[in-house]
Amino acid sequence: MPTIYDVAREAGVSAATVSRVLNGARTVDPAMVARVLTAVRELGYRPNAVARNLRRSRTTLWAVIISDIGNPFFTATVRGIEDVAQQAGYSVVLCNSDEDPAKEETYVAAALSEQMAGVIIASSGSAKAAKSLLDSPVPVVAIDRQLPRGEVDTVVVDNEAGARTATRHLLDAGYRRIACVTGPEGVSTADLRLRGYTAALSAQQPPGEPLIARTDFREQGGYDAMASLLSSPERPDAVFVANNLMTVGALRCLADHEVRVPGEMGVVGFDEIPWADLVRPSLTTVAQPTYELGRMAARLLVDRIATPAGRPATVVLPAELRARQSSAR
Repeated sequence: MPTIYDVAREAGVSAATVSRVLNGARTVDPAMVARVLTAVRELGYRPNAVARNLRRSRTTLWAVIISDIGNPFFTATVRGIEDVAQQAGYSVVLCNSDEDPAKEETYVAAALSEQMAGVIIASSGSAKAAKSLLDSPVPVVAIDRQLPRGEVDTVVVDNEAGARTATRHLLDAGYRRIACVTGPEGVSTADLRLRGYTAALSAQQPPGEPLIARTDFREQGGYDAMASLLSSPERPDAVFVANNLMTVGALRCLADHEVRVPGEMGVVGFDEIPWADLVRPSLTTVAQPTYELGRMAARLLVDRIATPAGRPATVVLPAELRARQSSAR
């Protein structure tokens, strides 16, 4: 089996440099990093995980705890995390909290007891899980949603601006009674997207009247919320839906009730959907840079593992409105 010294010889660097590259150090010259990684691949070198873990008192595993594995949003996000993790010498353990705080707490406890090298978490809102992570020495990065009660390295999209742009787009198209279907109170994405929606309505002259339905970020929740809005005395003529699964549910409800889109109901969803431009009418969405979200979170975790001290960083990525037929009155 090839050794670290074989890799060093092949790459023309010292064994210490090989070790720093495999441990994710950011201070190594990029050209050296490329040579080391090429040598690792060509020689088929595999680090001695047991010895390395004993030296580090932790594994080379990351726990990636996401809120809903059935949500396509997380597919590219996890891919971005995994690509960086593999390059830095880490492996990813994927955990699905299923929007269940109790499940999330169990996964957090397991990650800490197994002494994982780091945790990336899209929180379901559990304050207990957040406290456990904040009280531990394990590096943590929050992704998509801010972690309750405390500051850690965080990567999010500008949810408020994206929702404001979506609502203003519907107003500019001529819709006036615009509803918002959003997620549970206390979850940052739900609250910020609602804030952007209300800000856009308030900026109109005269200000628009908010029509708000909160639900659970699931497809059935979107269906039920849309049904409730359709039966209300102030029936909306457009709806902004604050995630992709709820948007699917809302569209299914509109189809079941034979409500024409966009003629009777304009629709904008938050999160791109793979088939958004294939259905008729095609679906207007607020697209998030999902791969970059994951890549940036993993990069922050590599940096935090290498340098545990220092003030947490927050990275806010822009969202993009993709206007299609469902919002064109």
